[in-house]
Amino acid sequence: MPIRRPRLLLADDHPVVLAGVRALLESEVDLVETVQDGRALVEAALRLKPDVILLDISMPMLNGIDAARQIRKELPDAKIIFLTMHSDPDYVREALRVGAAGFVLKSSAGTELLDAIHAVLQGKFYMTHLVPEEVWDGVGREGGKLFSELTSRQREVLQLVAEGRAGKEIAEILNISVKTVEFHKARLVQVLGLHSTAALTRYAIEHGLVEA
Repeated sequence: MPIRRPRLLLADDHPVVLAGVRALLESEVDLVETVQDGRALVEAALRLKPDVILLDISMPMLNGIDAARQIRKELPDAKIIFLTMHSDPDYVREALRVGAAGFVLKSSAGTELLDAIHAVLQGKFYMTHLVPEEVWDGVGREGGKLFSELTSRQREVLQLVAEGRAGKEIAEILNISVKTVEFHKARLVQVLGLHSTAALTRYAIEHGLVEA
């Protein structure tokens, strides 16, 4: 009987990255689906229940950190690997806080990604060699600081505002009223002290919610 290959769900908003990862992994895994935004990722993960979920941090509609948090809430045993360009310690710590089983930088995907997948399937944790051990070794003690001043809903609204979406569109995406969207936008201004859409957008870019 042939050995069943692991089922992998891939999320990245760059077609070139999707194609590259597909070429790298196609002989080792069954790529059950590829998606290009965080909300599509959550839906696909809950529907397909793959063995491994490979995702970026910066993605349209919903960032990878919050997408992973939502997935883990419904699928607590999900094996999630972040494949990202973000090496800042806060991103690493936040990824670990939401339950990532692996963290690989895109610059080292060719040499590390398969090792990471094999490790997490064996119940192990994999951290790229490009991140110093002291960064992730202290995550349990130090905790993540990324967006610590914002609620998950505020982060969702902030990202969609920074993507240039109008209040009505945001309300439809989040299934809330336009009035509630305006409330969250007002809270963002109050909490962050940023009084323009341009300032909120810069904050979102600086923190990896959206790409420049």
